[in-house]
Amino acid sequence: MSSVRVTILRAGHCTCPEHIAIRGGRWRNIRFPAMFALIEHPRFGPMLFDTGYSERFFQETRSFPNRLYRLATPVTLDERQTAQAQLTARGLRPADIERVFISHFHADHIAALADFPNARYVYLPTGFEAIRARRGWSALAHAFLPGLLPSDFTERASPVDMAAPRPLPTEYAPFARGFDLLGDESLMAVELPGHCTGQMGLLARTESGPTFFFVADAAWLRRSITANRLPHPLANLIFSNPRLYRGTLAQLHRFHVSRPDVRIIPSHCQETLARFVR
Repeated sequence: MSSVRVTILRAGHCTCPEHIAIRGGRWRNIRFPAMFALIEHPRFGPMLFDTGYSERFFQETRSFPNRLYRLATPVTLDERQTAQAQLTARGLRPADIERVFISHFHADHIAALADFPNARYVYLPTGFEAIRARRGWSALAHAFLPGLLPSDFTERASPVDMAAPRPLPTEYAPFARGFDLLGDESLMAVELPGHCTGQMGLLARTESGPTFFFVADAAWLRRSITANRLPHPLANLIFSNPRLYRGTLAQLHRFHVSRPDVRIIPSHCQETLARFVR
């Protein structure tokens, strides 16, 4: 059984009222960092979980209807914060990235896909099928900007084989099954439905001991998981299935209680960013 090295990073942030993200939150805007992760495997090399924002987000939201996306969640991105720039500062070339694991196809998770010319794109096929034909207002309603997908996306796509689930160890309960992405159990994909169709979480076993659980947008804030506290009901308008969202959040809460040693990483939590990024 292999293990990986994990580095948590962020590429920009947006702002949104806290009380929308969590019931009982403050009536003021807070930052939602667009976190991504560099995952280094001893055999498969450097890989990414999501990409955060890039300059392409601003290009794709210059005109209507996509401009509404930028107006609804104002985005700030320094050029030094892009995934490409941060990896270069660590001595990695964009061409070195062998895989990008895509949690889901919302713009703040895929905006830099085109920066990695050799990467294969790994995702749950149900997630891509839910958005692949959407354009215009239909795409915008699903927070999807088609122009962010590289022109050769389908040629480099490597969707997870949903016909080959693996039982997870009992210590990962209530999550019972996953998908072994590299064949050595170092990275296990887990379905986290509700926020959108085909959202993929990732369990990463690290070489130093702790396990990371990247949960994308199954919760926006760590406090939502620790207290099992839902977002404002208005958030249901953007969820693919509010009932499944509630179920997934409840599972994450149970997992947190039983496995406090696992580092659960919601993609947009400033508290989590402060804990694991120095």
